[in-house]
Amino acid sequence: MTQCFWHEYEIREIAEHREGLMPLLLVGDEQESQVRKYIDDGRMYAAFRDGVAVAVVLVVRLSGNRWEIKNIAVDGTVRRMGLGRRMLEYVESVCGPRQVLSVGTGEAPRTLAFYRECGYVESHRVPDFFVDNYDHPVVDDGVLLKDMVYFVKYT
Repeated sequence: MTQCFWHEYEIREIAEHREGLMPLLLVGDEQESQVRKYIDDGRMYAAFRDGVAVAVVLVVRLSGNRWEIKNIAVDGTVRRMGLGRRMLEYVESVCGPRQVLSVGTGEAPRTLAFYRECGYVESHRVPDFFVDNYDHPVVDDGVLLKDMVYFVKYT
């Protein structure tokens, strides 16, 4: 089991009982049927504070040195305190050097700025992804999401 401590948070790998983190995963991807497509894949890491999971990231190896971050979420009680950035840094470190990490997200300006600030660059868009793949309108930070925006980072 991979473990790391960062300030008052303990980050550890989650290999079993991933369903228990579904409420937190739904913060990062609000449609449960979408989360179920990847919940058992790849590597999942969660940050715990006082024994309670407050952040999660799930990354899947696509091939060779290519990885996709399928979900990253931070509980609202600890959001905007650097924990999301720390979770990305942690995943980058466990994936290793000379890797390519990608992540898809909606078009909310604050989210786009977050990935740019973390060193990710926009690579492409999937038009109408949220319209075609979700059974309801998805709104993030007041923005109705339409396209999936993909970012990449070379470690």
